[in-house]
Amino acid sequence: MKKFLLALPVFFILSLAVAQIPTPDAYRKAQSELAAKNYWEAIPLFKQFTDPKEYGNLANYASFHLAEASLGANQPGQAVAALEPIVSANWAKSDDAKYLLAIAYFKNQQNIEALQIIKKIKDDKIMGMAENATYENLKQVSVSFMIANLQEFKENKGYGEALKRVLESQSILSATERAAYYELQGKANESTNVVKDQILDIVVILPFTNSSRTNLSSIPQNDFVFELYQGLEYGVEQLKKSGTKVNMLTFDSKRDAAHLQNLLADPAIASADIIIGPIYPEEADIVSNFAETARIPFVHPLSNLGDRFEELNYSYLFRPAVSSIANGIVDGLRKQNWGKRVAIGYSGSSRDEMLAKMLQDQLGRAGFQLVKFEQINSRNTSEFLQGLGIRQGQASMAVDQVILLSDDPTIAQPAFSLMESITASIPTLVMDSWLGFNFANYEMLEFPNFYFIGNNTLNFYSEPMEQFRNKFYSKYLNFPSMNASLGAEVVNWVSSNLSETKGFDLRRNLDQKAFQAGKLTWGFNFQGAHNNQYVPLFTLEAGELKPLQ
Repeated sequence: MKKFLLALPVFFILSLAVAQIPTPDAYRKAQSELAAKNYWEAIPLFKQFTDPKEYGNLANYASFHLAEASLGANQPGQAVAALEPIVSANWAKSDDAKYLLAIAYFKNQQNIEALQIIKKIKDDKIMGMAENATYENLKQVSVSFMIANLQEFKENKGYGEALKRVLESQSILSATERAAYYELQGKANESTNVVKDQILDIVVILPFTNSSRTNLSSIPQNDFVFELYQGLEYGVEQLKKSGTKVNMLTFDSKRDAAHLQNLLADPAIASADIIIGPIYPEEADIVSNFAETARIPFVHPLSNLGDRFEELNYSYLFRPAVSSIANGIVDGLRKQNWGKRVAIGYSGSSRDEMLAKMLQDQLGRAGFQLVKFEQINSRNTSEFLQGLGIRQGQASMAVDQVILLSDDPTIAQPAFSLMESITASIPTLVMDSWLGFNFANYEMLEFPNFYFIGNNTLNFYSEPMEQFRNKFYSKYLNFPSMNASLGAEVVNWVSSNLSETKGFDLRRNLDQKAFQAGKLTWGFNFQGAHNNQYVPLFTLEAGELKPLQ
């Protein structure tokens, strides 16, 4: 927004001087006093010509100049009184009068009235002046006023620029303020008229550094963010080798909300086809707000906490949301028909607590009996299971199936040790992360009691996975971790749904079919949803992972 100091528009004196010819001597005297900035002398001279019954159209001009003189004398209330009767009159300078009335309203602390009269201006040039005046007069008002009236006056460019300035001056923004900021940011992006080419432009935003780790070179290679980035980088390189036109730009969010907000003003992000990351909830919410207003798909690569995204248009979870996991578990238990008695143990993580409560409700409605529902940790997991009759030498149990919700190896280890010691069948559902725990040799169990809940589960023995592992090792001299594999699969999924041949409308492409096979994972279902709804239960048969039928 172009900024300038407001001054009395003296050009109006010249342009409006040709009101009626001949003009009375006292009127010409008033004009001369106004031009000489003798405002107090001009005011009473103009007042005597403001009666439209006596002076006709000249009264409109006299009222206008009276308002100018009043503003010059710092009497905005008098200016308002002079202009209000003439702004709706049918005369040549009605838009000029509306502009001057807006100035008078602003000076008289009547901001709403000023903004409302500006909306009635039709002349583009005068509207531009009014928008500049809006910026100058509102750039330091309270943020609460600006947010409350944004929807009514957001078409006024000066209003938007003033609000952006007010918001950018604050170190901390509320959720409402962030949403308003990114609505304005989205409008700015629209105005650039970015032309989409046929190149897949991927933007990655990850928290590589933070307040305690300020140097990129200090990131350990087993850091989950570094592993995820390696997978993303590898995936993009493979796309390029296959002939896909793709670019990837990477940004460090620094776990700093203010820094992240500044990043999102980068034109490169505004022209992206998709944004991957960041990770942490407070950062993900900022980027989600931006994505919704800029109309750019945003994908959280790791989290299950995103049921709120289902109410949005451009924000996605790559993995299943908690609701999809719950649906997959309930559907799987129905199909297997192991019995109606269920016990649920869950860790204290946000996901596991939310999932446990959702299962408590859904299993009850599906006709299951919840015999035990308890938070577990490394100290009480074994006790939780033994309380169900799951112990060495015990033939009768008080439960038909157990669900353990945790990714924590210190919870998994006592559960696995107890299962090694029993000689009975008790289906136990655990998260697929348990497949990666090096203390668990599931093939050595007498009964295949463990079943694994899908969470973008890797297809470990597929040919594409074998090729991926070998190529990844050749490049990085180590085998890919779970996070690196998911990073590469995110890129595979993106390129399968955004391409030169399919087009770059992610939502439309995802809705084309219910199931989409993965390359490194077992597959996806994003039809009509913003998360992966494909959540099978898996079993191990002869060491090979297979979905339960």
